[in-house]
Amino acid sequence: MKKYIIAGLLLSAVGYTTYNKVYVPKHTFQTITAKSDNMSVAVNGVGEVGSKEYYKIGSIYGGKVLNLHINEGDFIKKGTLIANIDSVDLNSKIDELKASINKINSDISSLKIDKQSAITSYNYQNKILNKNEKLYKRKAISELDFEKYKTNATIAKLKIKSISSKINSLDAQKMQLTASLRGLNQRLSRFTVTSPIDGYVVKKYISNYAIINPNQTILEIVNPKDIWVAAYIDTRISGDVKIGNSATIKLRSSNIEYKGTVVNIKPINNNITYEREVDVAFNKLPLPFYLQEQAQVSISTKLLTNIIKVPTKSLSIYKQKEGVWILKDSKVKFKEIKILAHKDNFVATKDISNSDTIVIPDANKKSLSNGMKINKQ
Repeated sequence: MKKYIIAGLLLSAVGYTTYNKVYVPKHTFQTITAKSDNMSVAVNGVGEVGSKEYYKIGSIYGGKVLNLHINEGDFIKKGTLIANIDSVDLNSKIDELKASINKINSDISSLKIDKQSAITSYNYQNKILNKNEKLYKRKAISELDFEKYKTNATIAKLKIKSISSKINSLDAQKMQLTASLRGLNQRLSRFTVTSPIDGYVVKKYISNYAIINPNQTILEIVNPKDIWVAAYIDTRISGDVKIGNSATIKLRSSNIEYKGTVVNIKPINNNITYEREVDVAFNKLPLPFYLQEQAQVSISTKLLTNIIKVPTKSLSIYKQKEGVWILKDSKVKFKEIKILAHKDNFVATKDISNSDTIVIPDANKKSLSNGMKINKQ
């Protein structure tokens, strides 16, 4: 009798162990409660850091490059001296013109003094003439004496006109030389190369004292405001992308997500890859930045409101349809759903109700089927 009791206890223990180790795990599943929420829809693409504009800086004149001490990676302000181009004899020509103008100024000053003296002399001779004219009318002096005074006044007046004419001639020469000097100075200024913008030097093509040809590029500069990521988006999912959409940028060299904005959409698609170029600018440019660095871009295109967010791990394929398992009265039922969007391991749908209990499938447990009775974990 005692051995039957022991055998019964052993069978009970085995049965209990089998139930807990085999039956319960295969029929006990994790569940979640469906809840309504909002989800922003995004499209993703891969691209590289580039610039809207690349400024190639050079000189319209050839010659030897002097004072080029700027290096790649330097930030320079607008108007910063980049280099001087040896102008050969241009400076000497300018000095010659300046010397000629100075001499003319000196001659003009001297002539103006002579003119003032001539005016004084004329006024004196004119007074004598007026005085002797009265004497002549009273027959106090002869006609010959009167004509002498008259001639002296005329000669003094002609001397004023002669000096004035010389001054006018020198003024004309001075204007001509000044115009030539202005032209040479303007030409000389073109031998001085300065930065047209604030920017970073991304490429240096020559070294100091190199000989360059006219219009040869010396440096390449980019403006920080022009830096963006040229991302390539599959044309099939790019239709909702608009200029002004917010975006996130993740550079290959960093795990930081940078905020950005869509600023340009290229009007021509790539007819080989069927991709569209979308340019995304950084809201705040990370420094330092590296051109041609690979980047991932996620662009927010729209906001889905009052949808059900379902974890992707709860999705199943049943009879070639995609959906989720709904638990009701301890039994599961497959529900086909239409997926509206994917984001962060969740999908959006409107095909299940708020507060529905969703069963999470488990590959290590028994496969779910319609009407199957399970336990909630």
